[in-house]
Amino acid sequence: MLAHTDPKQWIAYVIIAVILSSVLALRVKRMAQSRPLRLDRLWILPLAYLVIAGAVFYFAPLGPLGWALSGAALVLGALLGWQRGRLMRIDVDPATQTLRQRASPAAMLFLLLLVAVRFGARGMVAAGAPLHLSALAVTDMLVAFALGLLVMQRVEMFLRARRLLGSARAGIA
Repeated sequence: MLAHTDPKQWIAYVIIAVILSSVLALRVKRMAQSRPLRLDRLWILPLAYLVIAGAVFYFAPLGPLGWALSGAALVLGALLGWQRGRLMRIDVDPATQTLRQRASPAAMLFLLLLVAVRFGARGMVAAGAPLHLSALAVTDMLVAFALGLLVMQRVEMFLRARRLLGSARAGIA
């Protein structure tokens, strides 16, 4: 399949690979650093993305198959988001009772897997994938998937961090 690819497409693949490698190198470097985790701010990103997703679905309404597939993508994203949230390391500083978070190497591998699946899905659509989905339907499914992923990752992190903080405070009292 790739043997008959246009040379311009190969250049695009190389550029994408360089950009992805650069971004991943920066992420791996930042992954080792512990950052503050603010429970009161975990809802901001999912809410912003919910507004974006709502606008996408409102301005480009789906048919029954599109809704069903987007719903399935939302559920799959939620399941994977919960798992990704579990992969995030959360610690409570015993002295200050503040929360810290750090991404684990498994979380980075998880992201790499998601990027690979996305490229695979893109290739399937370009090659006339099963169900003969339009690019708009695939985009809607990816939006729903990302919404489920973001929301449930943050929900899992919030619940676990609140539980860890409660246990740490109970240990001091």
